[in-house]
Amino acid sequence: MGADAQQTDVVVIGAGQAGLSTAWALSRSDLGFVVLDQNPAPGGAWQHRWPSLRMATVHGIFGLPGMRFTLPSPQRQAREAVPAYFARYETEMGLRVQRPVTVRAVSRAGDRLLVESDRGSWAARAVVNATGTWTRPFWPHYPGQQSFAGEQLHAADYPGPERLAGRRVVVVGGGSTAVQLLMELAEVAETTWVTRRPPVFRDAPFTSDYGREVVARVDERVRAGRPPESVVTATALVRTPEVRAAQASGVLRRHPVFDRVVPDGVVWDGPPEGPRHLPADVILWCTGWRAALDHLAPLRLRGPGGGITMDGTRVVAEPRLHLVGYGPSASTVGANRAGRAAVREIRQLLGRPSDAEPSPGHAGAVAGARGG
Repeated sequence: MGADAQQTDVVVIGAGQAGLSTAWALSRSDLGFVVLDQNPAPGGAWQHRWPSLRMATVHGIFGLPGMRFTLPSPQRQAREAVPAYFARYETEMGLRVQRPVTVRAVSRAGDRLLVESDRGSWAARAVVNATGTWTRPFWPHYPGQQSFAGEQLHAADYPGPERLAGRRVVVVGGGSTAVQLLMELAEVAETTWVTRRPPVFRDAPFTSDYGREVVARVDERVRAGRPPESVVTATALVRTPEVRAAQASGVLRRHPVFDRVVPDGVVWDGPPEGPRHLPADVILWCTGWRAALDHLAPLRLRGPGGGITMDGTRVVAEPRLHLVGYGPSASTVGANRAGRAAVREIRQLLGRPSDAEPSPGHAGAVAGARGG
């Protein structure tokens, strides 16, 4: 362990919804902590969302613990409204944030975990990882993909419909992001929607029972050590009035994914679509994200199938490490609950009495690493 490593009880990596909810719980405990965030400003991944995402089309935003999120104007950009709320939260909760800091590695160092960053090191008795997924967009690979002469974009870099106006766009992906971007692009561009599996639409309202069912399914995967299916992916697409209209107009006509990419488009080699060649100017990959966990590689947590075996938020192979905003807690409401649960378990791990009085005035230093 480096002699210059700062000693603390807990390091939280990430200051998005998951990291801030954990920091809130820690600030009301008897534990010392530091929160590290890579982003240049408050807001986690929200500050990087595409410009056309408005509050009217954002789904399932829950306030951080202890401070209500008052819905702003429906037409306000999400990448402005939500980060502004996060900034107010950090100020009102006394979470002093220093940014940016990038965590490079987390490793074992005797009875501590060593967190190394470009702004110094911390020796912690426990670590809560809350790095989200935004920095790890997933790009699938198809034959001929590198030969495409047009433009390939991931949803993470989507510039809004104006820049793609008048172009032939193939939208790849069966989730809510693909549906949302497809519907707005169809107003200005020629669009084609392709997915690996037929999309599942849900007419019934999203109830708490259904939400618990989805979370339980994802939780079962991570407890078995399998790579997590995101909560968003596991949730059926909601058939809103806008979605119904897009289906009726043919905008949401789904095609099976193509077999290969060619310089001027995509090709299906056989049934049910082919043989067929579709000219295209843009391929928009709405193919999701993966958990940003590369800095945890020194801990060797992954099993043979690539997953990390979990018990709630706790990593089974390293009980001093909790993953919040991962798997079943990868939603705003899930992250809030998971942050509190992780702090309770950490206090037990560190032998703190269960009846200890919280310290409402304690607000650990929040130094900026990865955040989502």
